[in-house]
Amino acid sequence: MTGIEGLDPSVPPTGTGCADCDAAGGWWFHLRRCAQCGHIGCCDSSPAQHATAHWKSSGHPLVQSFEPGEDWFWDYDGAELYASGPDLTPPVAHPADQPVPGPAGRVPEDWTRMLHR
Repeated sequence: MTGIEGLDPSVPPTGTGCADCDAAGGWWFHLRRCAQCGHIGCCDSSPAQHATAHWKSSGHPLVQSFEPGEDWFWDYDGAELYASGPDLTPPVAHPADQPVPGPAGRVPEDWTRMLHR
């Protein structure tokens, strides 16, 4: 642990895509990783908004972007963005060859109309 409540850098991510979208056959725009339990959920622009749903159901307030090249954290409780934070257990992003939006084969042609803005 880092001493930061709600953050455990030793926990690996649950996978390379949104766990809930994968279970339901859905798709996502961008991914977020719970900094406490490693759950991978889709962002609030995604149709299902699973990262926020995970926070609401689990009470885990901190997420980190799970996008290649991004390392910022978001605190749902404080509605605050942090430019950086402690290193989490790798991998720190979905595979670079995984399409955005993703996953391949499940994204509808009119996906931009389905995004939350």
